[in-house]
Amino acid sequence: MKSAAMPWRIVLVRPRNPLNIGAAARAMANFGFRDLVVVEPHDPVWQETRSAVGAEDVVHSARAVNGLLDAIGDLSLVIGTTSGSRRTLDREMISLQELPVWLAQKSLKRRRAALLFGSEKTGLGNDHLSYCHAIVRIPTTPDTPSMNLGQAVAVCCYELARARAVADRPPSSRVFLSDPANLHSLEHLFDRAVRVLAESGYLKPKSRAATLLKLRRVLLGFRLTNNDVRILGGVLAQIEWKIGIVNSE
Repeated sequence: MKSAAMPWRIVLVRPRNPLNIGAAARAMANFGFRDLVVVEPHDPVWQETRSAVGAEDVVHSARAVNGLLDAIGDLSLVIGTTSGSRRTLDREMISLQELPVWLAQKSLKRRRAALLFGSEKTGLGNDHLSYCHAIVRIPTTPDTPSMNLGQAVAVCCYELARARAVADRPPSSRVFLSDPANLHSLEHLFDRAVRVLAESGYLKPKSRAATLLKLRRVLLGFRLTNNDVRILGGVLAQIEWKIGIVNSE
């Protein structure tokens, strides 16, 4: 079964070692990836990463952003990575070698995707994983489950390139109502739903944070299109008006 070819972005969340960022960029260049975004890098680390032999183009075009949504908001498919099975948040867990098959089985036309990698020390946190449609598990041995960041990027890029799941260029910028909604649109809808739920008393102070993570997971699971978001946004706007929520947008 042939995987859907799509443009991929590699996102590194809070990396701590400039050598690892350089190694990740080199691995990307090796396998035809060009789009690198680094979330909340320590400034000295980011400044030291400006040179990566063989991957200068990737590094020089890379962007540093202040939050995860800034890195993935324009995308409609986000895959997190882990070396184990912890903190899945009930997201679908896929072994790395099964990722191309998983992609081929989904309806993923006109999607732009990202692979997320956590920091060397902590990996991806629960909040980061709540934005992921699925989680890829890199199969390492139980005795040494942790993997170097640059190597993790390399093996993931290799698997996608081997399966010919990497598009040479991004899809047309033309937006269709039937296209999958990107993360910015979904988060806008999510924020609107949160305001309504908070006003109705559904959200309790002690469980609010955990409930919001679960609600975002549910929203991602619906795989909404742009048209779905438009309709649901209109419904929530009417509810806001009816119960007297002042919208500052």
